[in-house]
Amino acid sequence: MANSSLPANPYILVLYYSRGGTTAKMAQAIAQGVETVTGIEARLRTVPAVSANCEATEDSIPSSGAIYCSEDDLKNCSGLVMGSPTRFGNMAAPLKYFIDSTSNLWMTGKLVNKPAGVFTATSSLHGGQETTLMSMALPLIHHGMVFCGIPYTESALIHTQTGGTPYGASHWAGTEGERSLSEHELKLCQAQGKRIATLGLALLTGMNP
Repeated sequence: MANSSLPANPYILVLYYSRGGTTAKMAQAIAQGVETVTGIEARLRTVPAVSANCEATEDSIPSSGAIYCSEDDLKNCSGLVMGSPTRFGNMAAPLKYFIDSTSNLWMTGKLVNKPAGVFTATSSLHGGQETTLMSMALPLIHHGMVFCGIPYTESALIHTQTGGTPYGASHWAGTEGERSLSEHELKLCQAQGKRIATLGLALLTGMNP
């Protein structure tokens, strides 16, 4: 018998900020991994840039690419994968600004026990990937989400010579963003999306992942 409490169209929210397009490409690869799991889909969302002049600088609907994330997108997801380029070893301000606005979801526990993962890209190989991933993990843990990294059963994690960490997918983009996702980086993005989707669906249905 079907579980009547299940959402009609469960989805994993792939939420990201991307200035040059690199993090967006990772988000798309993660969404591909999500879509390999039957019964759940990926929902790509981004956030607008922020301005120091405290005035709105972005249209309410972006001219291209993923649409902006709403509180409902986050509240109703069955899992979350969140990504940002690194900014001095931390997540980018636009993503932090959005997360800082989610205290209502924290107070009402809407994200508790949902699986979550993080991903990032840097211009240099050792540009703060792991600290950026952990900076994104912290507010998700405060929300009561179940933080999920990438296990070493993913062989690409052992063999990669570019990006890829057990804390989440990562990419070495190059100083001009000239480096495409490597084979290993791509596999890890897809594996991360598949894992969060599998866990999200399992938590919804009560089935073993």
